[in-house]
Amino acid sequence: MFRRPIPGALPVALALATLAGSPPLAQPTGRPVYEGAGGDPRISVSQPESTSQASGGYVRSIEPSLGPLGDPLGLRPLLKERGIEYSLTYIAETLGNPVGGLRQGAIVEDRLNLRLNLDLHRLAGWDGATIHANAYFIHGTGLSRYDVGNLLVASVIEALPASRLYVLWLDQQLFDGKFGIRVGQQAADTEFFVSQTATLFVNSTFGWPAITGLDLPSGGPAYPLATPAIRAKYVPGNGFSLQTGLYDGDPAGANRPGDDPEAQRLDRTGTNFRTRDPALVVAEATYAFNTEKDATCLPGDITLGGWQHFGRFESLRFDQTGLPLADPNATGVGRRLRGNAGIYAIYDQTLYREPDKDDEGLGFFVRAAWSPTRSSLVSTYLDTGLAYKGLFEGRDDDTVGLSLAHARLSDDARRSDIDTIVLTGTPMPRRRAETVIEATYQAVVVPGFTVQPDAQLILHPGGGIANPRDPEGRRVRNAAVLGVRATVQY
Repeated sequence: MFRRPIPGALPVALALATLAGSPPLAQPTGRPVYEGAGGDPRISVSQPESTSQASGGYVRSIEPSLGPLGDPLGLRPLLKERGIEYSLTYIAETLGNPVGGLRQGAIVEDRLNLRLNLDLHRLAGWDGATIHANAYFIHGTGLSRYDVGNLLVASVIEALPASRLYVLWLDQQLFDGKFGIRVGQQAADTEFFVSQTATLFVNSTFGWPAITGLDLPSGGPAYPLATPAIRAKYVPGNGFSLQTGLYDGDPAGANRPGDDPEAQRLDRTGTNFRTRDPALVVAEATYAFNTEKDATCLPGDITLGGWQHFGRFESLRFDQTGLPLADPNATGVGRRLRGNAGIYAIYDQTLYREPDKDDEGLGFFVRAAWSPTRSSLVSTYLDTGLAYKGLFEGRDDDTVGLSLAHARLSDDARRSDIDTIVLTGTPMPRRRAETVIEATYQAVVVPGFTVQPDAQLILHPGGGIANPRDPEGRRVRNAAVLGVRATVQY
């Protein structure tokens, strides 16, 4: 159901699809049926050419465009025959906020992603087994961290500079591929809470949503931190799939009293391999419909999921004695609360497909999540958006999109601000919510090489916090973020 691949590009495209997640789907007609982001059947005609999100997706390599320089020694096909495949993705971007935020600024950042896939059937005769490794080489500074001060981080590649291992796991497929078990260092954002249409966007919340990134210790098992885990996935057929993951609940140890709260500095190389923290369980069920080749209606999917963390968290409002943390007599240490949990739902739908085209048209997504536990900084989350691939004549592979995300702070977080105002007599803004609106256009220069201008409007950065640089303590002003990204896939 997808565009005919460029001659010579099929082996590389299949290899990259495999390295991004699970192997490609079967090819009964001899044409590739690529999987979508998150390792599920592709239901979005507007899934972009390239994405910086860890869930991966449908991609092509720049190798055929490089001619003899693409593989000068001819090693890639030889290695593939022996069960060894690799790919590289390089992303460079510049972002700036000419208006609003903590201060005005501009940054340049980049990330090199190296993936390695070992087919143990070809290497050692072990049927259905694969080893996968993924490492990041991150450079630059983050615009959100230093200049904007917002919760919904402006770029999904923003992280502290580091060379780090991301994931390293063994996957075993059983029962003709209907059941898979994966063991090793893993990240939940590669498979859970994924919208295929949302993979177009630059802001990090359209990958791993802010409700999990802000509520879970160390940001949860998501870029740039993964953790030891076991994941099981069952695909009985007819569009249904069930999966659950058991993760160490604190990838870096940032939730332990007395430690440096900066998770990325606690695990600088991605090799902490923590296994003794309270567990995090994530589970979801997905129904993909109209994915058959002869389906007369447009494809889509519905996902229901949730998470439960079994650790202890500090209260956002009260200390160990029951006093508000804002009270001058409080101990300053939050009351210990048991657990963190939430539920979410995703609806991804192709709304329109270009006549006589298989991978051009309009896609829509909406994701909603709710976390009722009192340990949550964000209690309610919603994002939605539209993306159109092939909107302009002669630019069939380009994708344009518009999206919105909204994160509402929990009652305890907002009431703690009221406590501070009442008990200290100090006037200050009260936090409520943060919203981001993003417009983006991804242009394909050649297959495997994209350029993507991007614009974001961030409303109430930090949920409406006071700007520490403002002597009068006024809110951080709404920010405009403008930038451009270039991505090369090999």
